Amino acid sequence: MVKRRAEMVEETRAKLIQAARKAFAEHGYAAASMDDLTAEVGLTRGALYHNFVDKKGLLQAVIEEIDTEMAEKAHALSAKEKDGWKRLLAEAIAYIKMALEPEIQRIMLRDGPAVLGDPSQWPSQNVCLARTMEALDMLIEQGVVKPVDAEATARLLNGAALNAALWIAASDHPKAVFNKAVDAFKQLAGGILATGSK
Repeated sequence: MVKRRAEMVEETRAKLIQAARKAFAEHGYAAASMDDLTAEVGLTRGALYHNFVDKKGLLQAVIEEIDTEMAEKAHALSAKEKDGWKRLLAEAIAYIKMALEPEIQRIMLRDGPAVLGDPSQWPSQNVCLARTMEALDMLIEQGVVKPVDAEATARLLNGAALNAALWIAASDHPKAVFNKAVDAFKQLAGGILATGSK
């Protein structure tokens, strides 16, 4: 009985998140109607408020889901690289490239910061930061990267990737901006390579 109730709560949350994700992507956060999205999945506004408190809480849940997917996708794409430095770059570039996707542009990079504030302060960013620090520590130990402060460098690299993604999302010409952003990111990141490293 308790297990069934927990499953029903989780199912309700999932339905609301999927409906909201679709509504926010199509109409934007401000224009998305909570009545329409709850009706679309056969639920009431009460279910929304019970699970997420308000529309902002629902946006936060949608962003957490998308952010997790983005991190997994970037990590999977970078895992194809055997070289640690190339893997670090590939993960950041994969993240930047996702800014070309309309859903990510609208929800993660435009509405998210406008409603929830600075993306670098979102809890999900801690996972990316920890992963980048771990990669840097390994590369420093291997002599590939200069003996820099891993946390400071990880924050700056992640910040550069995030700002590149925000720039792309705000641009009238995202693909052209993507190419410039990736080139600049590689140049900046390359500054931490030890002399003689590839």
